[in-house]
Amino acid sequence: MLESAARREEVPFMKSVNFEFLRARRAVLADLAGFAECYAHEDPASSLIKQRSFVEHAVADIYESYRLRPPYSDNLNDLMNETAFRQAVPEVVQNKLHAVRKAGNHAAHPRRPITSQLSLECLAQLFDIARWFFVQVDGGTLEATPKYTPPPPEPVSASKTKDALEKLRLAEAKYESVLTRLDEETKKRLEAERAATEATRTAEENASELTKLRDAGQKVASALEFNEATTRRRLIDQALLAAGWNVGIDGKNTEQVKQELKLAGLPTPSGDGFADYVLYGDDGKPLGVIEAKKTAKDARAGGEQARQYADALEKATGVRPVVFFTNGIDVFLWDDAQGYPYRKVYGFYSKDSLEYLVHQRTGKKALVHVEPNLAIAGRMYQLEAVKRVCERFECNFRKALVVQATGTGKTRVAISLCDVLMRAGWVKRILFLCDRKELRRQADRVFKEFMPGEPRVIVDASTANDRDKRIYLATYPAMMKAYEDFDVGFFDLIIADESHRSIYKKFRSLFQYFDALEVGLTATPVRFIERNTYELFACENGDPTSAFDFQQAIESKPAYLVPFRVMQVSTKFSRDGFRYSQMTDEQRAQLEDQDPQAQAVDYDSEDLDKYFFNKDTTRAIWRSLMEGGIREATGQHVGKTIVFARNHLHAVHLAEVFSGLYPQYGSAFCRVIDNQEAKADQLIDDFKNPDNELTIAISVDMLDTGIDVPEVVNLVFAKPVKSYVKFWQMIGRGTRLRKDLFGPGKDKTEFLIFDHWQNFWFFDEKYKEAQPTPQKSLLQHLFEARVELLSVAIDKMDEAAIEIAEQQLLGDIRAVRDTNAIDARDKWKELTLLADEDRVHHFAAATKADLLSIVAPLQHLRSIRGDEDAYRFDLLMTRLQVELLKGGPSGPKVQDLKGRVEEAVELLGKNLQPVKAKADSIKQVRDKGFWRAFEVQHLEGLRSELRSVMKYQQLPTTTRVAPQVFDVTDDGHLAQAYIPKLEGLDLVEYRTRVERVLKEHFAENPVLLRIRAGQTVQEAELEDLARLVLSVDDKANVTHLAGHDPETRRSLLSVFRGLVGLEAEAVEKAFTAFVHKHPRLSSQQLRFLQVLQNYIAQNGGIEFERLYEPPFTTLHAESVDGIFNDQEDVDELLAILSVFEPKRVSA
Repeated sequence: MLESAARREEVPFMKSVNFEFLRARRAVLADLAGFAECYAHEDPASSLIKQRSFVEHAVADIYESYRLRPPYSDNLNDLMNETAFRQAVPEVVQNKLHAVRKAGNHAAHPRRPITSQLSLECLAQLFDIARWFFVQVDGGTLEATPKYTPPPPEPVSASKTKDALEKLRLAEAKYESVLTRLDEETKKRLEAERAATEATRTAEENASELTKLRDAGQKVASALEFNEATTRRRLIDQALLAAGWNVGIDGKNTEQVKQELKLAGLPTPSGDGFADYVLYGDDGKPLGVIEAKKTAKDARAGGEQARQYADALEKATGVRPVVFFTNGIDVFLWDDAQGYPYRKVYGFYSKDSLEYLVHQRTGKKALVHVEPNLAIAGRMYQLEAVKRVCERFECNFRKALVVQATGTGKTRVAISLCDVLMRAGWVKRILFLCDRKELRRQADRVFKEFMPGEPRVIVDASTANDRDKRIYLATYPAMMKAYEDFDVGFFDLIIADESHRSIYKKFRSLFQYFDALEVGLTATPVRFIERNTYELFACENGDPTSAFDFQQAIESKPAYLVPFRVMQVSTKFSRDGFRYSQMTDEQRAQLEDQDPQAQAVDYDSEDLDKYFFNKDTTRAIWRSLMEGGIREATGQHVGKTIVFARNHLHAVHLAEVFSGLYPQYGSAFCRVIDNQEAKADQLIDDFKNPDNELTIAISVDMLDTGIDVPEVVNLVFAKPVKSYVKFWQMIGRGTRLRKDLFGPGKDKTEFLIFDHWQNFWFFDEKYKEAQPTPQKSLLQHLFEARVELLSVAIDKMDEAAIEIAEQQLLGDIRAVRDTNAIDARDKWKELTLLADEDRVHHFAAATKADLLSIVAPLQHLRSIRGDEDAYRFDLLMTRLQVELLKGGPSGPKVQDLKGRVEEAVELLGKNLQPVKAKADSIKQVRDKGFWRAFEVQHLEGLRSELRSVMKYQQLPTTTRVAPQVFDVTDDGHLAQAYIPKLEGLDLVEYRTRVERVLKEHFAENPVLLRIRAGQTVQEAELEDLARLVLSVDDKANVTHLAGHDPETRRSLLSVFRGLVGLEAEAVEKAFTAFVHKHPRLSSQQLRFLQVLQNYIAQNGGIEFERLYEPPFTTLHAESVDGIFNDQEDVDELLAILSVFEPKRVSA
């Protein structure tokens, strides 16, 4: 045997405390366990790695002993998740194997400190595995296994400990050569076992044998008393250890964690009771109490009992602990001292986090008494947003969603909120999440400017272990790699920038894992925010906590964003396509000189800049910008411009054509900025710098969202956009205000958009708002196909197919449950019930519905990285099995799917060694005789055999390596102004045009002068003036501004009064002074003031009696009297309004 060969080597004998019963037959396992015990206290990481090695050898031995056919991969996780292994080994043993495997992986790549408690806890699990292995695999007796004794620490000095570790490592080094040889032998044994089982066992024999093995293994596990209570306690212990608590082994007490603590004063017959766990702070006061229920029970059943324990502890110590109740899987936290209802959490708080939670009870201030810092966010709508979130949190809601148009200062609102909550004692540590590095850098700069005294850190691989900061800034992907390194209570507030669908789908675990207040920020218009985003932040659909959209920002007086004009630009090729058949003789001649296959050229307009480039069409893009774009202050060249390109190749092409067309600007004037540019961050900084010569940035996604460059005055859409959300984000690159951009007193008043792909027309006329259907993962499709296979197999009474489908479904259910992902943990109870073999075997209609509605959507949680082709082949073969059962071998769908199987096999690289090893199965697929009389189990054999080599398919190339580049004269250039209708933009455009005409042509018009003086004018005079304005600019239609709805239509007098009336700045100044004087105004009061301010600015004033009509009575029936309770505030506000009351002078 291999063991005796290994023993003949000069190998140190590593005696163990607990595992010597294995030595007679498994000396290597006994030695590995001995090493693990020796390292357990002084080097727990090495102990865990040795324990994982024990599991590797044990699993290989199980494969050999049980004669299981191993998968093609010898990866430990793949070996343990192979269907045959899962069918043969009891689930309770599998769980222990996985627990040790995961701990060993964590030790090999540590993300948090490895403690001796964890290594000792896993050693106890390893001992259970060893006892089961000894009895079940090696035929030992239960009586020959000892009782487990935790290895004691060595009571020696530090120097002796160091010497002992050095000797231990020398012994380990000598052992490594033997282990390496054993690993090689193990691989050979697995390969031999693979070949042997393929040759000797039928599918039916295999299934029967696996069932016998599993039943026998389960009897051994039961005899060894792998009971539910022990398993549950170890789950809780491990969760506490992961949160940094010092948990005693086998129920022993420590200073931090007391177990089975006797309490008095309980409503029981004796008046006494025992708390499962009590967590203590450094001062010896209780911080938390945990009630543990059976795993099969709902954890919430322990809530009231845990609350009674908290009462008893509070009475005895004067401190009320935070209440936890759990069944080992689900954990609930009840902070009843702060008035919160209980809530589900995904782990236990660390001692530090729990201490702060307890401290909050006395340290928190009412948010209404904490005034926002007006230097951070002083605009009324910003203050309203902060107030609305604070008011929501005061009502014990823990989530909020803030919607603000791009450029209106979402980040300032977020930082103002952070400042308020910190000063109020509501939060200690904050996590600010954003979707790209540049936005993270911007947020870091703003935090540094307004909260310089708060320690900050950007979370990445080098800083993930920092725990002494107050503000943590991270991208979503970076945080996904590190979030489980923090305890669930580490952050008190999470702010999620750009909270939209992709965030919900990809990074939802972040929001579930941390037990924190959460605020989502988004610029997506309210009606386009998806239902699941509202759900994520606990808001009613269509009703965010606070909203301030683009139209409100533009229509505010003064405006908070800059309006834009749209030029719709096109050429013949961009409209009609690039086709030889439609070209003039001159164009054909040019094309024939460049392409010998000219006559075959036939591209649609949508293919432009995707599959081909035409330089002259690209020149038209540049000429429209350089000749018609808004220029910088001196007028020498265009101002800051962003060009949105399709992809990197398109961006490079644009840059090359620009250099050829305008060489006088040199190489630094126009640059590509995308992810393939090594110095992209520096280029972004250069572009942001008003004095830098980088003026035109060609962007591929990097500048599409979130970048703040107020100097941008031109946007060029050189690509089609189909996402409404992204379209608005791109427009937002130009909306920001910029004072004195063109010189003192010459502010940025508009920006220009060149739309080369009719994007505005598309969203105006063709785009239909629709909630996208959730995209199913590959594994969800496969699972649903396997459910259908079982359903059809039962209907056709095909026992072999039923057995195959049942085992596959059970494996899929258990695999997703064992991911330990948060979504799977939420459904742990349902997944456990559905993993019951009898339930699946009976396959009731309700079970089928549960499989499809509960299990199928969770399949995406499983990792299939590197095995995608294998699972695609599984899906293809499963669909073929279904159609075979439905229609027999000659069915049309069977023939189609059979052809796809043959095609997949023919694409395999036949010269590759792994494929050569499957020659017999490949020949079987090619054999026409096989396809004349094949059954489901035959297909299953092919699937199982060939899936591992599907990654070696050599797919044919269907596209050219790069787009074709032509240079054919493109005529038919058209450029025309376009008035968009989106989000009320048509009214914004009309208003801007009318204001411009009135200012430039009718400043001294007698009718306007009389309006400004408050004198009356006749309706006919107003209609004449409107016609005069329209004669100057045929798109400056004053009647559009009046509206068409009879109920809301404004008079021409109010329209003109708003256009030429009061200076908006004066109105804003008066209202801002009032708000800053009264910083504790509520969100409702701030909303009323904004409505009032805009009304005065737009209508040139307000009569007092109008205060008691809509829109002022929509906020409160009593208008100003109902909203402001303090009469002095009302009198002060009315005094302000008196300044703006229109003059009543007759003509």
